[in-house]
Amino acid sequence: MTVERFQLLRNVGQFDSVNAGAQIALTPLTLVYAENGRGKTTLAAILRSLSIGDAALIEDRHRLGAAHPPHVVLTVGGNQVIYQNGAWVAPLPRVAVFDDAFVSANVCSGIEIESSHRQNLHELILGARGVALNTELQRYVAAIEQHNRDLRTREAAIPAAQRAGLTVDAFCDLPADDVIDARVQDAERNLAAAQAADAIRQRDSFLPLSLPGFDLTAVAEVLAHTLPDVQAETAARVRVHLQRLGRGGEAWIGEGMSRISGASEGQDGDACPFCAQDLAGSPLIRHYEVYFSDAYNGLKSAIIDTGKGIADSHSGEIQAAFERAVRVAVQTRDFWRGFMDVPDINVDTAAILRNWTAARDAVLTTLRAKAAAPLEAMTLPAEATAAVEAFARDAEAIDAVSATLAVCNGQIALVKEQAAVANAATLTADLARLQAVKARHMPPLNAACDAYAAEKEAKAESERLRTAARAALDQYRTTIFPAYERSINDSLGRFNAGFRLGAVGSINTRAGSSASYSVVINNVAVGLTANGGPSFRTTLSAGDRNTLALAFFFASLEQDSNLADKIVVIDDPMTSLDEHRSLATILELRALVGRVRQVIVLSHSKPFLCQMWEGADRQTRSALRISRDGNGSTLAVWDVHQDCITEHDKRHALVSAYIQSANAANERAVAEALRPILEAYMRIAYPALFPPGSLLGSFINVCRQRFGQATEVLNAADIAELERLLNYANRFHHDSNRAWQTAAINDQELLDYAQRTLRFTARH
Repeated sequence: MTVERFQLLRNVGQFDSVNAGAQIALTPLTLVYAENGRGKTTLAAILRSLSIGDAALIEDRHRLGAAHPPHVVLTVGGNQVIYQNGAWVAPLPRVAVFDDAFVSANVCSGIEIESSHRQNLHELILGARGVALNTELQRYVAAIEQHNRDLRTREAAIPAAQRAGLTVDAFCDLPADDVIDARVQDAERNLAAAQAADAIRQRDSFLPLSLPGFDLTAVAEVLAHTLPDVQAETAARVRVHLQRLGRGGEAWIGEGMSRISGASEGQDGDACPFCAQDLAGSPLIRHYEVYFSDAYNGLKSAIIDTGKGIADSHSGEIQAAFERAVRVAVQTRDFWRGFMDVPDINVDTAAILRNWTAARDAVLTTLRAKAAAPLEAMTLPAEATAAVEAFARDAEAIDAVSATLAVCNGQIALVKEQAAVANAATLTADLARLQAVKARHMPPLNAACDAYAAEKEAKAESERLRTAARAALDQYRTTIFPAYERSINDSLGRFNAGFRLGAVGSINTRAGSSASYSVVINNVAVGLTANGGPSFRTTLSAGDRNTLALAFFFASLEQDSNLADKIVVIDDPMTSLDEHRSLATILELRALVGRVRQVIVLSHSKPFLCQMWEGADRQTRSALRISRDGNGSTLAVWDVHQDCITEHDKRHALVSAYIQSANAANERAVAEALRPILEAYMRIAYPALFPPGSLLGSFINVCRQRFGQATEVLNAADIAELERLLNYANRFHHDSNRAWQTAAINDQELLDYAQRTLRFTARH
């Protein structure tokens, strides 16, 4: 993740409302050139503010006269990072900035080293990892204190009244029970049973429920029964006669036949009991004797007995008794269900009675019809059979209900036994505990306990992490300071500092931990402070102090375990540095590129930036400049190549272009460039004979003097050519021709001398 664009710089420093940076892409190596006072330090401050989230670094640079507050938009890692309303959306701690603020915070203010510098340096030496360890330790300490406060608050949210006498920890540790509702219900029933022991002792268990059945086999046999020895013709004639007699005729005749056959001794058995006439000759009497035989009477009796049996077993009293039995069962269920599980009794007695009555009446109606015609074979009608089957299903359902209730009788016996010996106080305590288990895992106490447990676990974790962080920090301190001393002295050596640091360590003061070190010059240790004699302020120059600050910065980067993800910002590293340290600084920066995510270098020194540019990978470098825009500043692409080209390069390019394509507008400039090209060539080719300030005429004289000798410089042809070229070039220079500005120029002549000049300066 890198800083990819300065999308908007508004009301900060010299930037009024600059969005030109949105079109300028920053790369892994970005060079920013600006003259002093144009806004380099403002950009560095913005990036420092981004790294630590300090709004003051931007607010203190609120553009003078601006009506609105600062507003900054950067593109970082493809996303907008915005500073607005006095805050960043989120800081980016991976940014490391070297600027004046770094020096004044960690090294010195001017020439003085104060306790705050050593404290800051202590954190710097610790590095991101060490500071993070210490910050982490303090964070865990603060977190534990907060956990304690939160635990007290969360404990108060769990009322003692619902904990069944348990502590908050014991209450919250109660395990969940998947069948807690059933267990609470059982406990409530056991307690209720103990409290109602007398009523339970006196209460009966369930009585059986049943419905009488229909013996359809017997009914079918009666209906199908006939008398084979009674002729059908005889039976028919008797029935015709009986029909003439009307209602009661058959019974009347039957009784008469019994009187005839059973007349007392001495009486004529064949005489009519009514008129005393002789009946021996009556044909009907013979038919009556067959029709009203014992078999016939037995058949009728069987029909009557079957009907009477059905009527008795399915009478209204039997039905009423069934209804009463169901009501008693329901009442029994209602009583016992307060102490045990009892199934519901879903019996629709009205529907059963309807089916029952319909079945009974259908069978009796058929039997009556059989009784009226005993000799006719009959079957139970389909409607009657269906009614009986419906009632049979009701009877089966009642049997099932009765069987279910009978199973409960065993549990009832157990409830009676337990109630007789139960201890209400113990059962009350058991119930309270079960209710506590249930309450623990139901709203709102489940959330309260979970929050308490989570807070307690978080505290334990914070305590564990605090212990680990303290051990890690202690271990880190014992190794980091010697390593840092070696690293910073390596950096000072590469910077050709001429001094090194000694005795780098950590000391504890009342204000906190501080770094302690000495400056070693010529193997003599110089203290940071002294009342008199050599000290930091008297032995180090401004360049030395800035070099030390750079060394501190680079050494701190070396100790950073997250170096590969760093965005490193360097603001004017050449400030107060001696020239001989310029190359060392450039080499340090070049070595840094590729090891970090991005390097942004800001400077007012074009030569310094040009050297950085020339040694950089073309695919990963970019450059921009901060330019004046009215009374403010703006961002623009910087053509480094143009600023890095020397005057000699420009003149050479000008002459080459003229040779390729004559441009009348450039003729005089081309003519004026020929002599400087020759002088630059001689300065490089013969530095001993052509030092700075030399003239070509004097150089030609030396060449003539040495011609033919061992120290010969140019041969005769070269001397002659150089002289001709010089004579032509002098026509266009003020020191050899007062009318140089108006000297006539011929294109063909100029082309010839331009070509000859470039050939002469290219062949040696």
